[in-house]
This record gives sequence, C-alpha cells and structure tokens, in this order.
Amino acid sequence: MLLARCVPARIEQTETIPSIGVFGRRSGLKARGGPSDVRPVPAPAAAPRVLASRVLYVDDEPALCRAFSRIFHERRDVQIVAVGSPDEAIELLGREAFDVIVSDLRMPGMSGLELLATARRRAPDTRRLLVSGYADFESALDAINEVGIDRLLTKPWQNEEVRGAVEGAIKVARLQRENVRVTEELRRRTEELERVNQHLDALVEERTSNLLDGLVSALDLRDSETQWHSRRVGRYARRLAREIGVEGRELDDIERGATLHDIGKIGVRDAVLLKPGPLDEKEWAEMRRHPALGHEILKGIGFLERARLIPLHHQERFDGTGYPQGLKGDEICVGARVFAIVDTYDAITSDRPYRKCRTYEVARQEIEKFAGTQFDPAIVAVWLRIPQAEWDAIREELEGATPRPGSR
Repeated sequence: MLLARCVPARIEQTETIPSIGVFGRRSGLKARGGPSDVRPVPAPAAAPRVLASRVLYVDDEPALCRAFSRIFHERRDVQIVAVGSPDEAIELLGREAFDVIVSDLRMPGMSGLELLATARRRAPDTRRLLVSGYADFESALDAINEVGIDRLLTKPWQNEEVRGAVEGAIKVARLQRENVRVTEELRRRTEELERVNQHLDALVEERTSNLLDGLVSALDLRDSETQWHSRRVGRYARRLAREIGVEGRELDDIERGATLHDIGKIGVRDAVLLKPGPLDEKEWAEMRRHPALGHEILKGIGFLERARLIPLHHQERFDGTGYPQGLKGDEICVGARVFAIVDTYDAITSDRPYRKCRTYEVARQEIEKFAGTQFDPAIVAVWLRIPQAEWDAIREELEGATPRPGSR
C-alpha cells in the first residue's frame, strides 16, 4: 500500500515587526507652538526572539497528522513536524533536533515502540510519547518501561489531554536543555575560577618565597663567611633527592626546606650565633631552640607545610642522638636525611670562620665514615655515585665562583 506523507503543519518562529512612529521622517510641517524640525518618535524595541520547541508526530493516517497539527496551530512557541512513516521519522532524527517525538503504536513496517526505541538511542534527550488504540493498550504497557516512554495516549484522543501531555514533555525537555546549559556554564566558570585561584596561589607563593629568600639572605649575611650556604644546600638537596627517586612537588618541598633549614637562627642572638669560641651550656640551650623556632616561623604558610619539617629535623641524627626530638632512622623526614649529607659536604668544602675549605676527597671520606650514625647509609650510597663535577657546577651556577680546591 502506498503511504501518503502527512503534510507537515509547521508553526515557524516569527519576529515582531516594530511599528513605525507617526513622524518616521522629518516633516516639513511646522507643529503649532514647536520647532519646524520634529524629531522622530523612537520605534519600540523588538520583542525577544523565542525559540520554538520542535515536536515530531509520526502516524500513517494523514487525517490524524492534520488533527494533531491543528491542536497547536495557534502556538507560536511550538513547531509541529508530521510525517507518515517511521522511516521518514528516523531520517529526520538523523538530520534535525526535536524536543518531543509522538508516535502511533501500530504502523506498517515498524511499530511505534520500535521507532521510539530507535529514537532513544539516536536522540536520548528527546522526550517520547506513544499513541495507542484501546485494543492495543494492554499489549503496549509491558513495553513502555523498556523503551522509556513519558506518556501513553489513547485513541480517540481528547485535544486537551494531548496538549497537556505534549506541553509537559516540552517543559521537561526545556528543563533538561537548561540543566545542560547551566551545568556547562558552571563547569566553565569553575575552570575559570580554578585558573584564577591557581594564578593567585602562584602569586602568593612567589611573593612569600621572595620574602623568605630575603630573610635567608639576611641570615647568611650575618656571617660573611657563610654566604650562599643556604642556597647551595637547597640546590644540593634537590639534586640528591632526585637521584633517590623523589619527583614533582616533593622535590620543591625538599629544596625549600633545605634552603630554609636555619631560618630559626633569626631568633638566636648574634652573641651566640657568631661567637668564635665554644658555647657554654646556656648558649647551647639557646642554639638548640632554632630548629623548633624555624618550624614555628613557617607555620601557616600552606605551600611550606611539608617543607617546614626539614628545619625541625635538620639537627637529628640517623642513630637517634640528635636534637631537638632525638628521632631515629625513618622517623626523620627524608628531606632532612638528604639535607644532613649535603650540609656536611657544603660545610667541609666551604670556608668557615675557624678554617679554610677542604677538598671533595676529605668530604667524601667524612660522609662515608659517619654513614649509619649521623647519616642514612642508603642515601650516602646514592650520594657517592654522583660525580663531584655536578656539585661544582651547582656551586658555580649559584655564585659564578671558580672551582673549589680539589676540583677535577
């Protein structure tokens, strides 16, 4: 049987045509009591364009296609597209978007349930309504949940019932569309906010680092013989930490913590810190406070939360005989265990008030000697395999200095 295509009844989106004022142009007539040139009356603003909701109706009976279209013929915000076969409907769904699809149950070639199941796969956001005669009502109920139909309408239908069902489905489709839009906007704004926050965090981190760098410089300058010490051990610690497998942000934490290891000495009097001779018991007690003081100074600086453990632990010894807590082995954070080795290396190969710098070989022997007591022996083994040239290069990069005695 040749199927007749229902003539689509489309209610297209319309535009409001603004009215033209009485004086659309300048008039040559002089108004009584007024100037000869009368200004035009502004035309009212055009009404905002409203996007019509699109409804696809599928039925092999042309009369029902026309009847369905007439229900909405006065609605400017609803556009009806009616077709006479499921094949035409599937073709349209592949090219165009619809908010609602309404299908008859029994049609030649493909049932309404099969059509709506296909529509569910191809256009899952489209709301689906099924129209069935009384005789088909019971047989359709079992399949409704499988296809995900919003509403089952019966023939012969009541116009108000059809109008209400379609309008309800349109409302759901609009809410879905708005939810997608709001979700996407929220995602976009969240990403934008995250970028702003990351920028602000980086700015705060940079400025805080600059401030702390100034404090470290001031601390190093208290004793001209130890200038660059803090920066050198920070860079040395990063190099050794990388060699033992530390990566990412933890490398930054170790470098910062090592650089700031003596920040607590800001609270130690010059008379104690710079005393050329041995410290007495009271002076030692004051000096031993500087790890805890440094840890406290850095409290509340978020990006230094992990790094500040190094100032606290940097005077601990692997065998548990250090201070301030007497920690032993792995109880000491890995950054402080790395620091202990490079700090000793830098101390031996740098000038001190009480002696001149010594060679790399001397430092190597000293570090090997105290592996397992002062130093973590596993990290010492890693330090020993890094060539001296790398340590010299770090020093020269920071200071622009000539190689140290014993350099190769």
